Amino acid sequence: MTLKNILPGKLGFGAAPLGNMFRDIPETEALATVQAAWNDGIRYYDNAPFYGAGLAEIRMGEALKDKPRDQYVISTKVGRIILDEVDDAARDNGDKGEIFKYGRPNKIVNDYSYDATLRSIEDSLKRLKTDRIEIAWVHDIAQDFWRDEWIGQFEIARTGAFRALDKLRDEGVIKAWGLGVNRVEPIELLLDLEAPRPDGFLLAGRYTLLDHDRALQRVMPKVAERGLGIVVGGPYSSGALVGGPNFEYAPIKPAMADKIAKIKAIAGRHGVSMKAAGLQFSLANPAVAAVIPGASRPDRIAEDSAALKEKVPAAFWQELRAAKLVNADAPLPG
Repeated sequence: MTLKNILPGKLGFGAAPLGNMFRDIPETEALATVQAAWNDGIRYYDNAPFYGAGLAEIRMGEALKDKPRDQYVISTKVGRIILDEVDDAARDNGDKGEIFKYGRPNKIVNDYSYDATLRSIEDSLKRLKTDRIEIAWVHDIAQDFWRDEWIGQFEIARTGAFRALDKLRDEGVIKAWGLGVNRVEPIELLLDLEAPRPDGFLLAGRYTLLDHDRALQRVMPKVAERGLGIVVGGPYSSGALVGGPNFEYAPIKPAMADKIAKIKAIAGRHGVSMKAAGLQFSLANPAVAAVIPGASRPDRIAEDSAALKEKVPAAFWQELRAAKLVNADAPLPG
């Protein structure tokens, strides 16, 4: 079964902000945001234990507990176990250690082994208040979190998490599995293995309007050829595309600020919103099954939905291409 057959639509909900990413989000606001997504017809929800040390899953479970379970799809991630004990140490997990400092204080243990994968799924089911998840992603098994150790961790996952998820899929416990990463290299490595076989990937930040060259060259064609799918996370590049101060979770550098300004000027001339440009660019690639922008405020949901439906003139894309602001080989909408 392919991702495109499993996912109920092109627009999903990225739950990282529900884990108090960057700020302490009131419970009522978090629940109202999920409800706004539901009201807007969104039926795909992506989560992870790492998001606030289980907080995002707990909140989503509360928000969706009374919804008809056969009407929506959940993906979550494996690779981290959330313990009951409190961790007094500062969050230090790769380059993104501080982004969930407002999350729960529970200790997080990184573990891609077979047994830990099964435990992770069980724990997520409890937090999400559901009897099943449809898709499991192996989380952050890449250089941005593991640096020089990433190949060793990938090998642990190859003999552990990958085999566990293969078994769960064969048994019908899950429908699909793959990697949930911010880098293309782990995807390349897994695609080169004879076994096990993933169903697709969640690739965050690497196939966006601002950053797509490497993914376009290295993974998108292979994924499309094999009939797999990509879920694009972070389509606004940490908010940089839509006026935020960060790109790749860090302050925007001058060269990127200049690129954003040029795109914004062209968008302004054509009456195109930056959100529409970002979402529609990512979805134009045939390998992409869905986009999952994160949201922590209810009004953002309507903006994303409107952006997906916005009419973007072909001349806008042509001008971006002429200005070399998109790769010459990137598929464009229309």
